[in-house]
Amino acid sequence: MKKMIIFCMLFFCSSMALAAASHKTLKYKQILKTIEQVETIVKDKDAELLHTPEDPVDGCLYTAVTCFKKGIQKLKPVSSQENAKLKKFIRLMNKFTCRDPGKHCESTCESYEKKTPKEFLKGFANLMQ
Repeated sequence: MKKMIIFCMLFFCSSMALAAASHKTLKYKQILKTIEQVETIVKDKDAELLHTPEDPVDGCLYTAVTCFKKGIQKLKPVSSQENAKLKKFIRLMNKFTCRDPGKHCESTCESYEKKTPKEFLKGFANLMQ
């Protein structure tokens, strides 16, 4: 009987862990899809260049996500009709969190190269993948 209870507990715990992992994957896929949609509505010409983290080291992932969240605030829509979509994306990204590992990162947002808004969004999509 004890073996059966232990087996059931182990099965329950492992299924909960798998469900949590799939929820996280689904969340990242939703963000990727949204980034692709936003790429078509952001102003790329005559727009402010944004610091774009590329290939951050494991300890600097939190800093990279923070840089992208700051940069997203500076995106401008191509037209006023697209403003609502962009604002919705900004609200979604403000809710997005990344756990701070507590490690000190040598890189700052300003240390990354500045790129156009579309390249910035592609860099963010690469990070999400």
